[in-house]
Amino acid sequence: MTTGERIKQRRKELGLSAEYLAKKLKVSAATVYRYENGGIEKLPVDILEPLSQALDTTPAYLMGWEVTSKPTEVPPGFEPLPKMKRVPLIGEIACGQPITAEENLEGYVAVPDEWRADFTLTCRGDSMEPRIQNGDIVAIRKQPDVEDGEIAAVRIDCDATLKHVYHYPDRLVLQPENTAFPPIVLVGEEINTVCIEGKAVGLCRGI
Repeated sequence: MTTGERIKQRRKELGLSAEYLAKKLKVSAATVYRYENGGIEKLPVDILEPLSQALDTTPAYLMGWEVTSKPTEVPPGFEPLPKMKRVPLIGEIACGQPITAEENLEGYVAVPDEWRADFTLTCRGDSMEPRIQNGDIVAIRKQPDVEDGEIAAVRIDCDATLKHVYHYPDRLVLQPENTAFPPIVLVGEEINTVCIEGKAVGLCRGI
């Protein structure tokens, strides 16, 4: 097995996209594919270490100097990587005033399997700060409703937003985390324009 084949195999074992790996290495996705298909035969020295870290393995394994893809034991003070699952990254969602959700598949993100997430969304705006920041990727589990106070991806007609949800007999309140932003209050027939897409179950930051 070549170095490129080991890189590709390990990436797929972890459920990582080439785009995700490219961001970690600060290179283009095309460069990652060239590593994998042998277009770049010799890995740059400054890439080998971060690449092995991103793939949760060792430089020796990637170069073919050892047969084990992962270290035999977890060093003291560290935890083993949890079982991961690849879920689609679909468009953006507002953390401010609602914006039109771009429902185009942008790639895949690896998230812990225990989250039971169905898809992820990139957040824009600062109405959910400090808990959720601009640029964070939030994992969503599809479900038609949430408990009061839980954070949900909510669609209003063709727009979508991420907010705390509160139900009342005569209204539905979408409450931001940031107190500088007013809540979105829907009453009467406006409530019928709302569709809860799912519950926020996890967050990825700085990937």
